[in-house]
Amino acid sequence: MLKTVDRPTAATSKETDGERKGRKASKETRRLQLIDATIDSLARRGYSDTTMADVADGAGLSRGIVNFHFESKEKLLVATLQHMADEYAVHWRGALARAGDDPARRLWAVVAADFDRAVCSKRKLAAWCAFWGEAKSRPTYQALCGARDAAYQATMVDLCAALATDGDYPFQPVSTALALSAMLEGMWLRLMLGGDDISREKAFEAAAEHLATVFPKHFAPTGVRPRTVPPVRDQA
Repeated sequence: MLKTVDRPTAATSKETDGERKGRKASKETRRLQLIDATIDSLARRGYSDTTMADVADGAGLSRGIVNFHFESKEKLLVATLQHMADEYAVHWRGALARAGDDPARRLWAVVAADFDRAVCSKRKLAAWCAFWGEAKSRPTYQALCGARDAAYQATMVDLCAALATDGDYPFQPVSTALALSAMLEGMWLRLMLGGDDISREKAFEAAAEHLATVFPKHFAPTGVRPRTVPPVRDQA
């Protein structure tokens, strides 16, 4: 008697696809858990003292799970830095897109985005500083941070150039953009070091004062100045 072989039905195929998607989602969830725990460990212990065991314990997962997803501490740290760089890029690019076409509103949005809690929390600032401290001797870190910085800086230069033309400011856009970026990075460092005299709100107020000083025709310390429309003259 011949045995019949059950052919997979459409329902079975759909179940298989669903299970596959579930496994993929579960894998991504685990990776994000471990990356989040790595950020916590970097903030608490620093770069050198963070171990795979610390990350596993912080995520509430087994050490075997960490090894399965990342294989080594270096791969875990590279993935964490990549995640943070991508998160930061998505954040400021999103703020830029929502600001519309006006260069003053776009620059204000990018600066304000730097002080949003989504990217500007104590733990994330501490993690960034941990990576910055290692970047000089690690080409992979330099490449990841450098790519992020290049795109961000190019946008800053473009916005400063547009405002310089519009406001007839006597400065060089490249150097002005560099100084603005350095000021923002300095604010992050001050926030990371902490103290009663600094908070995200105070840091943003200081950044706004800087914008109002450099671009007085476009910014007040409280925000973007309303654009003034020159009167229309009657043509003879």
